[in-house]
Amino acid sequence: MLKVLTKTQDDKTLIERFNQGDENAFKILVIKHKERVRNLVAYTINNQHQADDLTQEVFIKVYKNLSKFRHEAKFTSWMYTITLNVCRDEMRKKGLKRFFNYTPIENTSGLGSFDPYERMDIKQMVQQAISQLPEKLRLPLYLKDIEGFTYEDISQMVGCEMGTVKSRLFRAREALREILKPLKDQLL
Repeated sequence: MLKVLTKTQDDKTLIERFNQGDENAFKILVIKHKERVRNLVAYTINNQHQADDLTQEVFIKVYKNLSKFRHEAKFTSWMYTITLNVCRDEMRKKGLKRFFNYTPIENTSGLGSFDPYERMDIKQMVQQAISQLPEKLRLPLYLKDIEGFTYEDISQMVGCEMGTVKSRLFRAREALREILKPLKDQLL
């Protein structure tokens, strides 16, 4: 029943209902957005096991602060800002310097050179290529091209001017094109 309701109710209505004491409205918000938040967390910290715990932490923070949400930005932008802050805090605790860490495949066979792209499908090749981008280019690329946020939303989430977001997105796409150029034959 709740899954059907998630598609028919907008975030603003659900937030208003929650702020009036309807706990079910928050459950619907969680169901509606859980997968996207989890994907961003997993993509950001590159740790599937920890993604569920951090996703839960994000929704705890959303729950505690939802009464303060003013509808000046989209709910998803506000929630993604919380998500990114939770990820940054976690990485800071662990002493990690980079967002979107990638664990490269190591050659453990002892058999000469090793091509990390050799056994990857297209999705893995693109993810590997994205992981090579500087971190300030990866986030706008993910938020725009994978999550579909507007430039304005991304600007609010990452805390920089819209022109900077556009510039970083352009540079990210150009860099990605260059990284993937040698793999063109494998990708087609």
